Amino acid sequence: MRRFVANRAKHLIGSLQRPLSSQSYFLSSTSAADPSTMSSSSATVTSETINPKVLNCEYAVRGEIVTHAQHLQQELQEKPGSHPFKEILYCNIGNPQSLGQQPITYFREVLALCDHPTILDRSETQGLFSADAIERAWQILDQIPGRATGAYSHSQGIKGLRDAIAAGIAARDGFPADPNDIFLTDGASPAVHMMMQLLIRSEKDGILCPIPQYPLYSASIALHGGTLVPYYLDEATGWGLEISELKKQLGEAQSKGITVRALVVINPGNPTGQVLAEDNQREIVEFCKREGLVLLADEVYQENVYVAEKKFHSFKKISRSMGYGEKDLSLVSFQSVSKGYYGECGKRGGYMEVTGFGADIREQIYKVASVNLCSNISGQILASLVMNPPKVGDESFESFCAEKDGILSSLARRAKTLEDAFNSLEGVTCNKAEGAMYLFPRLHLPRKAIEAAEAAKTAPDAFYARRLLDATGIVVVPGSGFGQVLGTWHIRCTILPQEDKIPAIVSRLTAFHQSFMAEFRD
Repeated sequence: MRRFVANRAKHLIGSLQRPLSSQSYFLSSTSAADPSTMSSSSATVTSETINPKVLNCEYAVRGEIVTHAQHLQQELQEKPGSHPFKEILYCNIGNPQSLGQQPITYFREVLALCDHPTILDRSETQGLFSADAIERAWQILDQIPGRATGAYSHSQGIKGLRDAIAAGIAARDGFPADPNDIFLTDGASPAVHMMMQLLIRSEKDGILCPIPQYPLYSASIALHGGTLVPYYLDEATGWGLEISELKKQLGEAQSKGITVRALVVINPGNPTGQVLAEDNQREIVEFCKREGLVLLADEVYQENVYVAEKKFHSFKKISRSMGYGEKDLSLVSFQSVSKGYYGECGKRGGYMEVTGFGADIREQIYKVASVNLCSNISGQILASLVMNPPKVGDESFESFCAEKDGILSSLARRAKTLEDAFNSLEGVTCNKAEGAMYLFPRLHLPRKAIEAAEAAKTAPDAFYARRLLDATGIVVVPGSGFGQVLGTWHIRCTILPQEDKIPAIVSRLTAFHQSFMAEFRD
């Protein structure tokens, strides 16, 4: 999973951002350690002597609230009945299989055969595995030196697997893809870090990021010593991305002496769940071309679209359909096997497609990739399967489609049920979940609740999330971990708990919220 999130607004954004919450851009759940509490043997390494960029990082989706949830879970195991709920319901992170989603059969069959190829020659294998899974496993093994999934591969990824991914991209977009443009990575996170390493030279280099944003971006910018330049999504228009806002924030950054290098766009959105319209994407491409910005397109939720009126279009497809080629726009697209209908978070597979960079820069990207030798082979195989799944006529095609459609249709129902539930609550508004795996409802909290949060020295949305957890066992993430406009408070809630658990979540949430509002109503 993406690992880090920055927390200090002054370090990341300086004076570029609109005023945010008084407790700072990102909640800090930790403070500098007290040297007096440390043993003499470890005194040479203290919070004062480690890299300060690390201190600026916090990962909200696995932060203080989740740590407390894990403590409660242990107490439930040791002392059943010790809390007013029987289980912890983790709605904090996009981790589908941990909440009961079953892996896609075809993908796991191919992985099993590749990892243990001696069974391919056994007669009983024909009855246990589908014929196309066996065939695909042979094809993949023939592309791996020594047919060994436990061996290192080429640092950019196995060539044959990159070929399969390029073919899948071409089929998706209707435009050719070059396997030499593809770098296989352990999920999308290392790819994002590689690009930040490439682009950021000092704090004078800035990256335009959406607010709210997925905390990986603020974290990676902080770790690599750059400046986050925020652009604010418009909640009133369903988290719309306005070009006028990009121009404004770019101008303000430049007036501060910041050189803006790139624009991050997350589509479908995390944590906000919107799907960009095609016309809006064209405007974004034009903006990046005109301003000479690298377009960093986070497209890991491309399979997760739940409304008929919206479709996913990759930024590469949009730019090519506008007539822009390699020399016109620098574009990096990120994909991961952790999301979509596959949800293979623990396999750590992903890739970035890098276009519009010269050969000299590509050489430098390869050098950075080679430092880690290679990404894991199982993740590489999965990425090739995700982008090149069974086709019509394959033995697995019908069962594969049934599993895929079943997961996506269930996610759409869960999104709608939870969206309606939030909107039914007093003082809560929630935009439509068009895609991705999350809802980001706004909490209109009573003044007394805000004062109680201030007395507890925490943000109001964190105060609400903690109270929700203690009363119901439901784990959500405070919106302050993602960034939000001054005076607004949100929570991020995944739609991933299995469908049969959704009614219980709605019931617990409703009862808690009614009690909370009654306690703090002005």
